[in-house]
Amino acid sequence: MSERILVVNPNSSAAVTRTIDEAMEPLRLAGGPEIECLTLAEGPPGIESQRDADAVIAPLCRTIREHEDAAAFVIACFSDPGLFSAREATSKPVLGIAECGILTALTLGQRFGVVSILAGSVPRQLRYVAAMGLTQRLAGDVPVGLGVAELADAHAALPRMIEVGRNLRDAHGADVLVLACAGMAHYRAALEEAVRLPVVEPTQAAVTMAIGRVRLGWGSRARKSAS
Repeated sequence: MSERILVVNPNSSAAVTRTIDEAMEPLRLAGGPEIECLTLAEGPPGIESQRDADAVIAPLCRTIREHEDAAAFVIACFSDPGLFSAREATSKPVLGIAECGILTALTLGQRFGVVSILAGSVPRQLRYVAAMGLTQRLAGDVPVGLGVAELADAHAALPRMIEVGRNLRDAHGADVLVLACAGMAHYRAALEEAVRLPVVEPTQAAVTMAIGRVRLGWGSRARKSAS
C-alpha cells in the first residue's frame, strides 16, 4: 500500500482543485504521505444544494473504489457528500472536510462561526451540525452571497468574507471561524489577519487528520481483525 492521500474535489471545477492543491503545500513534508488532488469530472461546477450533494455520491464512491491503492481519502466539499457511503466503499480511512473542520475548530475556540457561500447552503449545514450534536457550540452560519465560481474573484470574495467574519465575531460571538467551501482556501491567512480570530481551512484540517491516521495506523488493525 502506498502512503498516498487522495483528496477528491466532488465538483468539476479544475480551478477549485488547484486552490485545494495549493493549500496542501504546507502539509507536503519530506518522508510524509504523498497528497494528490483529483477533480470529479462527473460533478457539477459547484455543490450548492442538497441535490448537487446527492448527485455526486455514486461517482464519488466509484472513484474511491478505482483508487483503492491510496492509503486514505478526503472528500473536499463542505457538504461531506457521500461520506458514509464512501466509508462503506473502502476499508481505508475516508474523511470529510466539514466534519474535520468543525472538530478542529472545537480545539481552537468555544463557539465556532461558519463562513458559507450562499444562503441556500445554510440549512444543509445546520442539519449537519445538529446531527453532530454541536448546535450549542455553533455561534452562527452566515453566507457571503457568492457561488463557488465567484470565489475566484478576490476583489469580490475577500472583502465580503471579512465582513461576514467580523459579523460572526461581533454579532454572534464566534471565537473561531470555519470556511465552508474548499474554494475559499487561499483566503484563510488574509481573513485570519483581518478578523484576528483563528480560521480553519477544512481541507487542511481533514488532510492533517488523514496524515495522522496513515502514519499511526489508527483503526487499521481493528479493521483487519474484524475482516
